[in-house]
Amino acid sequence: MVVSALLVILGALASAWAYSSLGNARDVLAVRTDVSRGRTITAENLQVVRIGLDPALQVVPAADAGSLVGRQAAVDLRAGQLLVPSALTSEVVPGRGKSAVGLSLTPAQMPSEPLLAGDEVRIVSTPGSQGDVGTSRPVVYRGQVIGVSERAVDGTTAVTVQVDADVAPELAARSASGKVALVLDSRVR
Repeated sequence: MVVSALLVILGALASAWAYSSLGNARDVLAVRTDVSRGRTITAENLQVVRIGLDPALQVVPAADAGSLVGRQAAVDLRAGQLLVPSALTSEVVPGRGKSAVGLSLTPAQMPSEPLLAGDEVRIVSTPGSQGDVGTSRPVVYRGQVIGVSERAVDGTTAVTVQVDADVAPELAARSASGKVALVLDSRVR
């Protein structure tokens, strides 16, 4: 009799739990097929799933599906993952007609002010091995910081800048020789 009563109570608790979890379920968007970073989202890439969610979890509601088609993936998206707002962007870096160039800079080649993504910079070609400045104006490339890594063991910092695609090969060659310095322009806009 006691066992029967416990089973009835246990069944009632399980039913209450199942009912409450269904009450918290929402329709949200998930990724149906893998999408590489920078690719345009299509309706075929998305699917609606109904799941119970913690209110603290930020996901894209299924009702927003139409507004997401045509935007780009800001990160690599894998099939089956829930879609979060930060996973999509309207602007892909590097943009059309732009290229990303990596610079490996010593503390003497860059400002001591911490660089932030979005900073406008100038990359200046530095003198030859003797250090003589010379009389001609240095070659200057305008760019925008898109990424900064932590300082490496050898003291260098890797900085990725976005520049016009037509100057990227020359800047990359100068960067590989270590003959560039980075100038941070005003953050006041």
